[in-house]
Amino acid sequence: MTDSDPGLSPLPDAQSQARAARQRFFAISLFRISGALILVFGVAIAQQHFGWVRGEKARIMGMIVVAVGFIQMMVIPRMLLRAFRTPSASLPPAPTSDQP
Repeated sequence: MTDSDPGLSPLPDAQSQARAARQRFFAISLFRISGALILVFGVAIAQQHFGWVRGEKARIMGMIVVAVGFIQMMVIPRMLLRAFRTPSASLPPAPTSDQP
């Protein structure tokens, strides 16, 4: 085994970084789309478009499903963005101004 084994490289190359970025973007987009679908499903439940739930139970259940869809569409992607953020140690230092 040699030291130039690409599988053991400590720093990923540009191609693997681009592939990882595409996968992250796909995951975040999938959460947003599925959240929107869950939200629409919750609205349909709240408006009693299904025969298996009616009355006040339909409104309560629909609002719960809408809340879950909203969280999955708005909150979870932001949490994923924060988790996927590049560590600040690998970024160049921010310029500082020496003006008082």
